[in-house]
Amino acid sequence: MRTGDEMLQQIVEKSALDADFRQQLLANPKTTISGELGITIPDSMNVVVHESDMQTVHLALPPDPNITEEQLEAISAGLCCCW
Repeated sequence: MRTGDEMLQQIVEKSALDADFRQQLLANPKTTISGELGITIPDSMNVVVHESDMQTVHLALPPDPNITEEQLEAISAGLCCCW
């Protein structure tokens, strides 16, 4: 089974080599990633892909550590996908 890092690397590498794939990824990330990796991404999960530039730093924070287990389950629907 591939790790999240390996799956991310596959997507990033393909987007660097294939302009059509990159445009599909930006336009419809969930469907594009699902098709490329052969995985199902739940409807409850939102996937956001954007292009970086050299002047902007993007930082994705993990969920609030003070969130309750019940709130966390409602957010993730019991799924884990960490990239």
